[in-house]
Amino acid sequence: MRPCFCLPQFTRYSALLMGMIYGKKRYDYLKPIAEEERRIEAEEKKKREELERIAKELAEASEESILK
Repeated sequence: MRPCFCLPQFTRYSALLMGMIYGKKRYDYLKPIAEEERRIEAEEKKKREELERIAKELAEASEESILK
């Protein structure tokens, strides 16, 4: 009697399909969270750069007044 090789293939491809479905659901769950984190990081970077620019301008202004 010949053994059936369909069950291992079915199991393998079922696990592959379940992994793909899980990955898609997980990606869809994490994507908005990552977008929000990137948006917040961009806002913080803008604020930080603005503060650095202001500090640099103040330092240059104080150097000029000291030298004159």
